[in-house]
Amino acid sequence: MIVVQLERKESGKRGRKPGRKASTEKIDMKAKLERSRQSARECRARKKLRYQYLEELVSDREKAVFELRRELEKLHYWALEVDAGRFPEGLQELLEELGALKQE
Repeated sequence: MIVVQLERKESGKRGRKPGRKASTEKIDMKAKLERSRQSARECRARKKLRYQYLEELVSDREKAVFELRRELEKLHYWALEVDAGRFPEGLQELLEELGALKQE
C-alpha cells in the first residue's frame, strides 16, 4: 500500500498575509478610512442633488396643476354663462384665435 501525502497550500486568499508589518497595515487602514469618508461625502452630495431635482420637478408640476385648474374654472364659468344665455368676456377672443388656427 502506497500512502501519498498531499501538501496543503498555506497561502490562501483569505486572512492575513505573512510578512506584512503593522505600520503598513496602519497606513493602509488610514487610506481605506479616507477613501470610505470620501465615498460617503460623494454619496451625500449625489443624494442632495437628487432631492433638489425632485423638489424642482414637484414644484413645476404643482405650478402646472394650478394653471390648469385656473383654466378649468374659467372654462366652467364660461359654460355656465353660455347656458344662461349670456356671452362671457374673453370668449370672443378665444373663438377668433381658434378660427385663425383652423384657417391656417
